[in-house]
Amino acid sequence: MRVAMIGSGYVGLVSGACFADFGHEVVCVDVNAQRIADLKKGIIPIYEPGLDRLVADNVAANRLSFTTDLNEAVPTAEAVFIAVGTPERRGDGHADLRYVQEAAREIARAMAGYTVVVNKSTVPVGTGDMVEGIIREARPEAEFSVVSNPEFLREGAAIEDFKRPDRVVVGANDERAKQVMAELYRPLSLNAAPVLFTDRRTAELTKYAANAFLATKITFINEIADLCEEVGADVQLVARGIGMDKRIGPKFLNAGPGYGGSCFPKDTKALMRSAQDYGVAMRIVESVVAVNDARKTAMARKVVKACGGSVQGKTIAVLGLTFKPNTDDMRDSPAISIIGALQRAGARIRAFDPVGMEQAKKELTDVAYATDAYDCAHGADALVLITEWDAFRALDLARLKQRMAAPVVVDLRNVYRAEEMARHGFDYVRVGGRPHLASTGRSKPVG
Repeated sequence: MRVAMIGSGYVGLVSGACFADFGHEVVCVDVNAQRIADLKKGIIPIYEPGLDRLVADNVAANRLSFTTDLNEAVPTAEAVFIAVGTPERRGDGHADLRYVQEAAREIARAMAGYTVVVNKSTVPVGTGDMVEGIIREARPEAEFSVVSNPEFLREGAAIEDFKRPDRVVVGANDERAKQVMAELYRPLSLNAAPVLFTDRRTAELTKYAANAFLATKITFINEIADLCEEVGADVQLVARGIGMDKRIGPKFLNAGPGYGGSCFPKDTKALMRSAQDYGVAMRIVESVVAVNDARKTAMARKVVKACGGSVQGKTIAVLGLTFKPNTDDMRDSPAISIIGALQRAGARIRAFDPVGMEQAKKELTDVAYATDAYDCAHGADALVLITEWDAFRALDLARLKQRMAAPVVVDLRNVYRAEEMARHGFDYVRVGGRPHLASTGRSKPVG
C-alpha cells in the first residue's frame, strides 16, 4: 500500500519506518526543512534504539522517502496519517490541535480519489469529527474516511512495540475504511497481534484512558512507598506481592520520583479537561496529576534531608536526566524539577546522562556536565540517581566512594541493594524503604 505520514517526529518517523519495513511504500512529510534534509542524509533527529538502521534499510530498499511537499505524497496515498504534535495548550491543559487542523486542511487540498485519513496523533474525543468536518467543508465532493488509530509506543522500545504490539486499536465508522486499515496491518497477523475495531470516538478515548490508568498505577505505588518509609516496610516487596495478582500485574509498580515524558503529563491533563467540557468529574485523575506534581519536589527534599538538612554550598552529583532510559527526551522529566529545587536550596549541580545532555542544556541552567558517572561524582557531597540507565546499574562502588567528598547516595530508582551499599560504606537512601546509615551500621529507625 501507499502511505503518507504527515509529521516526521517521534510517532511519525517510527510508524513510517515500521510500515515501510512491512513492505508498504511510505513517504514521510514534515514542514521542518532541516529535519527532512537531515533524514535524507541519514541523520535521525531523535534517539530511539535501532531506528537509524531501520530507516537506512528501508530508504535503501526504496520503500521510505522524505519530503517537505505534502502535495508530493498525498495524492497517490491510499492512507494518509496525521502524526503531528498535540502539545498541552498554554494556560488551560487542553490538547493544542492547531497542527492537526492545519494538516487536515492541507490533506483536503491535496488528496485525489478515495483516501483514508488516519489520526495517529493523540487527540481528545471528537477530533475525528472535527477533521472530517474540515475536509468536508474544503472538498464537499471528496471520497474519504477519517479513522482513529492511536499509538501505544514506549520511548526506548518503540520499534518492538510497533512490530509486536499488545493490541492495535482502529476506530472506523464505515466498512470501507476498516478494510483499508485491515490490509495496512495485515503483516502483523503473523505475530497474532489483536486488532480491535471500534467506532472512532471509542478509539480516541481508549488512548487517554490507557495512559491515565498507567499514570494512576505509578502514582499509587509512589504513595505506598511513602507509607512504607514511615512504617518500616519495603515497597519493592510490596510491589512484588501485589503484582503477583494477575488482576494487578507487575508492570508500572516501580516506585520512584514520579512520571514524566511526552505522554502521561499532557494526556492526563487533556483527559481531565475533556471530561470537564462534558460535565464529568475525573477525581482520580485529578488527584494523580496533583500528587505527581508534588512528588518531584518531595524528592528534592529527600536529598536535602540525606545531606543533613541543608545543601547550601554543597555539590550534588546527578546521574540520569531524561525522563526514562533509552531516550533523549527531557519533556517533564523529574530531573528538571528536582534539580531546580536543589539549586534554589543553594546546591551546585554536576550531572551526567548517556544521551540526554544536549537536550538537558535547553531545559537546565547553571549545571556542570560531566563526561561519565565517576567524573560526575568527583568532589560531590551526595550523589542522586534519577534515571535508571543500564550504565548506572553496576557502578564500581569503591571507585565511586573514592571520588566523592561524602559517601551519600540517594537512589530514586532503587537500583542498588542497601546491604551492598552498606558494605562499601555509603549512607544510602532509597524510595519506599528505610535509609541505611553506614556510619552507624544500621537502618534508620521508623518514625
